Amino acid sequence: MIKRLYILVIVQMVCTLGFTQSSPSLPAYKDPSLSIDIRLSDLLSRMTLEEKVGQLLCPLGWEMYEIHGSEVHPSGKFKQLIKERNAGMLWATYRADPWTKKTLANGLNSEMAAKAGNALQKYVMENTRLGIPMFLAEEAPHGHMAIGATVFPTGIGMAATWSPELVKEVGQVIAKEIRSQGGHISYGPVLDLTRDPRWSRVEETFGEDPVLSGILGASMVDGLGGGNLSQKYATIATLKHFLAYAVPEGGQNGNYASVGIRDLHQNFLPPFRKAIDAGALSVMTSYNSIDGTPCTSNHYLLTQLLRNEWKFRGFVVSDLYSIEGIHESHFVAPTKENAAIQSVMAGVDVDLGGDAYTNLCHAVQSGQMDKTVIDTAVCRVLRMKFEMGLFEHPYVDPKIAAKTVRRKEHIELARKIAQSSITLLKNENSILPLSKTINKVAVIGPNADNRYNMLGDYTAPQEDSNVKTVLDGILTKLSPFRVEYVRGCAIRDTTVNEIEQAIKAARRSEVVIVVVGGSSARDFKTSYKETGAAVAEEGSVSDMECGEGFDRASLSLLGRQQELLESLQKTGKPLIVVYIEGRPLEKNWASEYADALLTAYYPGQEGGNAIADVLFGDYNPSGRLPISVPRSVGQIPVYYNKKAPRNHDYVEMSSFPLYSFGYGMSYTTFEYSDLQVVQKSARCFEVSFKVKNTGKYDGEEVSQLYMRDEYASVVQPMKQLKHFERFHLKKGEEKKVTFVLTEEDFFLVNYTLKKVVESGNFHLMIGAASNDIRLQNVILVE
Repeated sequence: MIKRLYILVIVQMVCTLGFTQSSPSLPAYKDPSLSIDIRLSDLLSRMTLEEKVGQLLCPLGWEMYEIHGSEVHPSGKFKQLIKERNAGMLWATYRADPWTKKTLANGLNSEMAAKAGNALQKYVMENTRLGIPMFLAEEAPHGHMAIGATVFPTGIGMAATWSPELVKEVGQVIAKEIRSQGGHISYGPVLDLTRDPRWSRVEETFGEDPVLSGILGASMVDGLGGGNLSQKYATIATLKHFLAYAVPEGGQNGNYASVGIRDLHQNFLPPFRKAIDAGALSVMTSYNSIDGTPCTSNHYLLTQLLRNEWKFRGFVVSDLYSIEGIHESHFVAPTKENAAIQSVMAGVDVDLGGDAYTNLCHAVQSGQMDKTVIDTAVCRVLRMKFEMGLFEHPYVDPKIAAKTVRRKEHIELARKIAQSSITLLKNENSILPLSKTINKVAVIGPNADNRYNMLGDYTAPQEDSNVKTVLDGILTKLSPFRVEYVRGCAIRDTTVNEIEQAIKAARRSEVVIVVVGGSSARDFKTSYKETGAAVAEEGSVSDMECGEGFDRASLSLLGRQQELLESLQKTGKPLIVVYIEGRPLEKNWASEYADALLTAYYPGQEGGNAIADVLFGDYNPSGRLPISVPRSVGQIPVYYNKKAPRNHDYVEMSSFPLYSFGYGMSYTTFEYSDLQVVQKSARCFEVSFKVKNTGKYDGEEVSQLYMRDEYASVVQPMKQLKHFERFHLKKGEEKKVTFVLTEEDFFLVNYTLKKVVESGNFHLMIGAASNDIRLQNVILVE
């Protein structure tokens, strides 16, 4: 209490200083010549408790505007919200999808979105007592989830590029498209470390490895603004989901996560720490609990660790209705008010979507909590508004938005990153690349010409011309009379049966390209929970088997897809199988019987062109798996960096995955040689080696350095990625690759949960995948 009184005295002193320095006619908080600390203190001193709590509310935004011809106005619901709750931010104002019931016909294009944002800002600036501008938070895991915005590959596809540079470029485009339309906060990247492909949201993540996820996450944050909110197009990056959300029991979304505290520190926390160090200023809690404590009320994670140890200066936002979930799902709060108290005391600053925090006024007035807790949370939010300059520049130019969103270079980047993500898993007898002089190609499968199945979850409605399917892409390489398309079957719906037609088309062709897999495409037949997660009920959808809420018990192809593959293989024609998928589906049959096998994840709006580029040799595939592909659900979890001891085989099969983390083929070959290790200091080593393109194509390689601590005080992984580099080599060209191992690479989390470096031998393993090690050495660390 003494500490709190001392802080209040200091705040009052600063407030007084603010009043004396400001112009008599201008409140200090509106004076841009003053420091943010003075402006913030002045504003806080003027606010009522109700106004403060209002700044901590982030209601749903898509019902807050009305379209009248070419203009947009605040809705009556928005005016009532501001009058009754003083809301300080909105979520998903520009969002369009079946859940929001916003379509191409009644939703906002980029110019209208900018007008909507301006209208809402104008209303709060001119019709509230203090004129505090609003924050508009937008979903943006693989592009702004708004009509007309550029759609990139989903997170797992971006991770397959193993390219921090490309991911940063994507972040820059996302930020530019959001800010030009009047948005401020980008929800993403998703840094959940996933070890269970049954889980419905694998597609949003960067995979199973903390180093790859952390580096790519930091690159995305850097592109989104890097924490410098004074930049014209900087957004507040919101990291999702804190913490261990992607390893639920049974693969069930939101379920309890059975994770040890050391595992949290060694694997699940580092990606978030790296992204925060890169400038992330917002963190979102997760729906799950860890060791009996819901993550949305976990004081250790949100305050002791995030604030006190990491010195995180941004704000924490709940996931949608997750505060209510403490009361209604986890049953550790007897009332919604108590859930709100638990959350804000734990360190959650903003209530997303719900109304739990409207109880905080009563909680303070009844003496259940101190108002300084509210003040602390409000200051974190308001500081970001001052840093972004919203008090001076709350509006955007709708004409500029129309010219900025989905411009030509953004589409080109979408194609480039899709190309870089496509992962070649098998290429028997070098059947790929295909010759463009081929006489006839059969293009078959439920994902061969389905636009929405290319895109993944968290995607707005699209005009057909915006999305290129595999068939579209192939038709840019071959004339139409040399291409025959048959759907064959659906993803899930067994009543769709065009297999006989597909067989006939295959027999008329020289080669068969069959595109199978899954779908996260939402439609208007799907039922949705309040959180926006889809309900996997019988008859609700024809295709959707992935995306939030669509957890799987198996990983096999659904519907008649397996029957389609086997029927086509029996024709004896060369069979090229492409998987469009949000999770690593089971590929045992395709691995054995297909002549070529690729995974393209959900490749985004330019995915069809990118896949065709790879199939016909205009782009040499270079994607690498960011997550292991299991042989069976019985192996799960089957991630590569398991702790000792080594796995032994099952009775029925190998314990190893079908395809390992880091794996991916090329049309060319690369040779590794001349490993050199130079010790620079006791805990610093320069590791260099040569890579030569020994094949007949130019191509890109991804060199990977793994390490194992020979003996340690606590059990360590048998293998852990430490460094990687993606680079291009012309045929015959050789490159020297250098990695520098520093103290950070040798840390472990010991039995007291402290990061330490222990002396001993470390095994270095360098190669093209976690299971393809070409060079090895041992170094002694003191």
